Amino acid sequence: MARHQTHRGLAPQDERLFADRQLPALRAAAADLCWLLDRGYASRSAVELVGNRHNLTSRQRNAVARHACADEDAQRRRRLRVEPAQLAGHELWLDGYNVLTILESGLAGGIVLLCRDGCCRDIAGIHRCYRKVTETFPVLRMVGEAAAAWGVSCCRWWLDKPVSNSGRLKAAILEAAAEAGWKMEVELTFSPDHVLSHTGEIIATSDGIVLDRCQRWVNLARLLITERITQARLLDLSPAEG
Repeated sequence: MARHQTHRGLAPQDERLFADRQLPALRAAAADLCWLLDRGYASRSAVELVGNRHNLTSRQRNAVARHACADEDAQRRRRLRVEPAQLAGHELWLDGYNVLTILESGLAGGIVLLCRDGCCRDIAGIHRCYRKVTETFPVLRMVGEAAAAWGVSCCRWWLDKPVSNSGRLKAAILEAAAEAGWKMEVELTFSPDHVLSHTGEIIATSDGIVLDRCQRWVNLARLLITERITQARLLDLSPAEG
């Protein structure tokens, strides 16, 4: 019988795969991957090349890939980023599963990556089914309280319709919003990435593909982890200084 997931925290192998003794190899791999991306190499082949060179596992390769991006991409993403003070009176459109799983991982003690473009990313993933965990409602409260403090007119969550339990998550978000008096709406769509990539509204995501196409974004997950999840297990694969 499959084990029911109650936290989106560390995978059983993460203590070993991301132990201190692994960091030199992971940071070297991340630096190599960034070097290749800066020179126009395709991401998939570059990750395979770097992963093979440094003998990385699939999960380690995933972490390195999520950390890395071309410097040109990182600079463009920073130029499009807005600060919370600019959200007052505006809607905030959230890449629902992206934001939710990062913050759930941070609360549960999972690995949270500090990436080259300034975003936080997790390595948990939800695949084709989302299951509510212990951290889900605390994360919803965290987002709602922050949005209210920033003067956001409405948080509009966009969820992947094909992901199992999206309807239940929609109900949970609306329930939490009704209880607290927050203005929240939830939309189910087959492609949140497409919607968020083309809207003129300010969005919240750490999905690199969306960030490369959007007009304006706020680094919501990084802000909330910095301000509200001080116990988060952060992993920075940038080259060590000194």
